[in-house]
Amino acid sequence: MTYGKQRLITSAPARFAGRACLEARSDMDQAHRTAAPAALVHSRQPEVIPSLDGLRAISVLIVVLGHSGLQAVVPAGLGVTIFFFLSGYLITTLMLAEHERSGGLNIPNFYARRGFRLMPPLIVSLAIAYGLTYSGLLAGGITGKGLAAQLLYFANYYGLFFDPGNTIPEGTGILWSLAVEEHFYIFYPLLMTLLLGSPLRPRMIGALLGVVCLVVLAWRFHLVHSPGFFPDRTYYGSDTRIDSIVYGCILALVMNPVRQPRQPGPMSLAQWAMLATAAGAMLLTLLYRDPTFRETARYSLQGLALMPIFYFAIRFSDNPLFRYLNSPWAVTLGTYSYAIYLIHYVIIGFIAKNAPVVAAKPFIVFPIALLTSIAYAAAIERLVEPYFRQLRRKFRPEPAKR
Repeated sequence: MTYGKQRLITSAPARFAGRACLEARSDMDQAHRTAAPAALVHSRQPEVIPSLDGLRAISVLIVVLGHSGLQAVVPAGLGVTIFFFLSGYLITTLMLAEHERSGGLNIPNFYARRGFRLMPPLIVSLAIAYGLTYSGLLAGGITGKGLAAQLLYFANYYGLFFDPGNTIPEGTGILWSLAVEEHFYIFYPLLMTLLLGSPLRPRMIGALLGVVCLVVLAWRFHLVHSPGFFPDRTYYGSDTRIDSIVYGCILALVMNPVRQPRQPGPMSLAQWAMLATAAGAMLLTLLYRDPTFRETARYSLQGLALMPIFYFAIRFSDNPLFRYLNSPWAVTLGTYSYAIYLIHYVIIGFIAKNAPVVAAKPFIVFPIALLTSIAYAAAIERLVEPYFRQLRRKFRPEPAKR
């Protein structure tokens, strides 16, 4: 079960996102409750952003399918880009709402909420993985450096430059994507504090972030044509993948579907054409196999294609095409997606170690891994989340004053 990049499969044996991001679903409670003051013309967010949980559900299904042995059919790497994009869109939407309510961003509270959301499930998942490895039921190794890199969000660069192999448990290499997100969010709240406090309008801020995307694209081209280049460098590096998050930020700033008046009625022909064009562009990124394209422009084109897809999925959430994204099963699976992400590849690694005959049959591995991961996520939601959810509430932005 690989993503097709062999160098990190031995040391960091999976690719994922979030979250994107793949996302990790940090600040989940606040992220889905972005009620805006009625007096603010531009704050029209509903209490629940439609379709996001469904998009998370689709992303995590793509990832589990790919890791189950169907990578050639279902590209698990696409789930990475979707999770990253979703994370950027969601966090920026929250920041805009908080800035309009309070006139600023409380950065310490932002980091506290992320910590209380991300760390508890991560620690539990790592404890399980390291316990299985110690008992001989999971391949891989146990080292202090490997564990520190994972807990301190350095897993991507550790796997690229410092891991000689077999220093972390099988299945925990997916934590590279969490490192990408956290590296981005070290600087992004500080940057947004400055930009939102300036005379710049959100669309101008979005244009500035577009320049960041162009710079990252140019940097990928430079690396690809540099001596000694290896494809994992552009896939795993924070410096080469943050634009997948930034594209989501741009959508939130430039044309945020939840910050616009809802217009009942079907999508127009022009809107359908735009959605079809975006879907075609996304399909092209999956079918076109040129190595240079795949390590450079592919991520940019995917980010651009996700903009109209997200826009229409949220704006027209009652459309038959998007309605299932808001069904109870999709919402539940999306709610569980972070914990599923953390554990699913450990489960697949466990199957590979102890039942190789089963591991060779992807259509058996997939339901086993998915159902076991869902059960694990449900346990996390019931036994771990309630306490830390209460802690996160203490760090939420102050409600709007009427």
